[in-house]
Amino acid sequence: MTAEILYCGDPHGVFEQINQAAIRRSPDAMVLLGDFELDRPLHEAVAAARSASEIWWIAGNHDSGSVTQFDALYASALAGHDLHGRVVDIAGVRHAGLGGHFQGRIWWGQKPAREARFATRAAFLERCGKGNIWRGGLPLGRRLAIFPEDIEALAGLRTDVLVCHEAPSSHRHGFGVIDELARTMGASLIVHGHQHEDYTARLPGGIEVLGVGLAGVACPRAGFIVPGRTSRTREPARP
Repeated sequence: MTAEILYCGDPHGVFEQINQAAIRRSPDAMVLLGDFELDRPLHEAVAAARSASEIWWIAGNHDSGSVTQFDALYASALAGHDLHGRVVDIAGVRHAGLGGHFQGRIWWGQKPAREARFATRAAFLERCGKGNIWRGGLPLGRRLAIFPEDIEALAGLRTDVLVCHEAPSSHRHGFGVIDELARTMGASLIVHGHQHEDYTARLPGGIEVLGVGLAGVACPRAGFIVPGRTSRTREPARP
């Protein structure tokens, strides 16, 4: 990877490290890994970073906790830069996005897709009851669930990097289905957040993994530029 692309771990309301890293390094692009917990639109929270770099993102499990948080992402000026479910050329590197998280009432990703309670959103909507419909679709709490159809849609595409909120099997709480998706898509790197740990690993077959910690900023080439925090109350490290 010749371009400098920075990957930003779960902010949980802290954006200073993202903005400072962008200003100081002027990277080709930044990819945000979810769990924003926004109280304002995303484009406002990362305004300084946006002035210095291209910004892309995926959602995490904490981004549909309220209508305010949900709309701060999906009604922001950066709404069109959601990577989920597609492949985008970012600074000359193909990135695929798998946002959201596994939910046991829909599909716990450690089970084969054929054992999912609901393989598609349409199947869930048929059973959830009209009173649970929100804005003509899934209930708010299910909007960021991963369905088997998400994996199937990406599996037919090719990518260099798979960006996801959930972890692959390199993490003790990860999912082998993400490993398999990366292999199927031809990815050489998986980058994830969610687990709040900085680490690198290599899966069988040679796929590299970069886990980015809580409010951390990392680059495959430069390492952990801002180490992830160990708690939500400590100030982020400086880039």
